[in-house]
Amino acid sequence: MSMPYYVAPEQVMKDRAEYAQKGIARGRALVAASYDRGILIVAENPSKTLHKISEIYDRVAFAGVGRYNEFDQLRVAGVRHADTKGYSYSREDVNARSLANLYAQYLGQVFTHEMKPLEIEILVAELGPSDSRHQLYHIAYDGTVVDEVGVTALGGDAATVTARLSQAYRPGWPLPEALSSCVMALAGPERTLAADDLEAAVLEEGHERRAFRRLQNGELAELLRGGGVPAGEPSPLASEGESVPPALPEEEGE
Repeated sequence: MSMPYYVAPEQVMKDRAEYAQKGIARGRALVAASYDRGILIVAENPSKTLHKISEIYDRVAFAGVGRYNEFDQLRVAGVRHADTKGYSYSREDVNARSLANLYAQYLGQVFTHEMKPLEIEILVAELGPSDSRHQLYHIAYDGTVVDEVGVTALGGDAATVTARLSQAYRPGWPLPEALSSCVMALAGPERTLAADDLEAAVLEEGHERRAFRRLQNGELAELLRGGGVPAGEPSPLASEGESVPPALPEEEGE
């Protein structure tokens, strides 16, 4: 009589975490930062039709890295949840915290009970009434939620990108400066990212209801020039001698 094959629960969780982390690392990174009029989200994404950054509701945005088909399903579910809640109760009842909790519960359930975890990380951002009350929720593949302050980064080499951006960040900076710093943090010391390589959007104050707006149609390139990022120049954020991670293969649809 053969004995059943046993794997310790700790090893199962470790293997799932490593699998998810490798899948996420193959995708391009994404950053978000507060600025003087709202929240800026920037992703390295040359595609003009497959968006990593999207609107969820009036003052709430969604962004994801990793497998596109997996995080886009969560985006669609979030839009439906927000529309239903706003219609049934009140538009003010839809907020980033409740959405982040729902996403975290789902991701944690899949990570714990399914054979394959979701190879994604997502960001839920909400524009607050003041700079100190903007909300940035970073939800990991295992359902862990982190309430970020000021700046955050998701995806491959997120720790290094966050360190670069945190070094440049200052509260209340204008949009051109915030955008140029985000792009340089994504690019690193020896790469250059042009407007065509990027996807960017803002949750911006001053609108009657819907705060989400994409930066496109030449506006992104103009803002980069205004922020002092001439085309073809490497990032000044990296310290001398900083190592550059090797290029990783890209996920389909990224």
